Amino acid sequence: MKSAGANRPAFQEVQIDFAAHIRNPRENPGPEGLEARRLRIYAQLFYNNIEHFLASTFPVARRIHLDPSWPGIAWEDLVRAFVHQHGCESPYFLEISQEFLQFASGFDACRRWPWLLELLHYEWVEMALSVSEAEVPPPLPQTEAALLDTLAVSPLARALTYRYPVQTIGPGHLPAQEPEEATHLVVYRRRDDSVHFMAANPLTLRLLALLGEGLSGRAALEQLATELGLSPSVVADQGLATLRRLADLDILAAR
Repeated sequence: MKSAGANRPAFQEVQIDFAAHIRNPRENPGPEGLEARRLRIYAQLFYNNIEHFLASTFPVARRIHLDPSWPGIAWEDLVRAFVHQHGCESPYFLEISQEFLQFASGFDACRRWPWLLELLHYEWVEMALSVSEAEVPPPLPQTEAALLDTLAVSPLARALTYRYPVQTIGPGHLPAQEPEEATHLVVYRRRDDSVHFMAANPLTLRLLALLGEGLSGRAALEQLATELGLSPSVVADQGLATLRRLADLDILAAR
C-alpha cells in the first residue's frame, strides 16, 4: 500500500523538497537536478527577507544576540529555528514579527531568559503601534471641563506592566535577577506618527484602565479616590495634572 501522498506528481515532489531546502538548507538537501549556486541564492534571499523584518522589529534583541558575550543562542540560529520550526498562520509580511513572538514564547532557548520574552513583546508593541492604521482622535482642549468630561484614551496607546525594566535592557545591560518592583509603561504614538514610551506607576495605569472602560475623567478620579480610601478633593488636583500631562502626550484625546 502506498503511503499518503506517495502518488503526488513529480513536480510537486520537487516543490516540497525545494521549500524544505529553502527553510533549512543546513539539514535538507535541494532537489536533484537544480544548480547548487541558484539554490544558495534562493535560500539566502529567503533568509534575508525574514531576517530584515525581524531585525527592524526587534533591534535591541538582535544586538543582544549578536553580542560576543551573549551566552545564549546566536541570532542567525534563532532566526533559522523560527523559519524551520514555526508554521506561520498569517501570509502578511507585517505579521511576521507577531508570529516570531509566538514562536519565541514556546522556544526553550528564549524561555530560559524571562526578561527576553518581555523585551520581545515590548519591541513588538512599538512596531505594532508604528504601523497601525488607527488614528489619534482630535486634540483635547486644555480646559478643566474637557479634561474631566470629554476625554478618551487614544487607540494608539498601550498600558503595559513587565517584571523587568525592558526599556533599559540592551547589550551589557542584562538583568541579573528579577527586580523587586514591576515596571509600568505607557507606549503611545503621537500625531506626528512618532512612537514613544512613558514610565508610569500603578495609579496612572489604573486611571487609564478606568478611562478605557468608558468612564469620564471626573468619574475615573472619583473611583480612584474610593479605591484608595481618600477624599475626592485630595485626588482631584494631582489627578487633573495627570490627565493634562497624558493629553499633552496624545495619550488622551477628545471623544
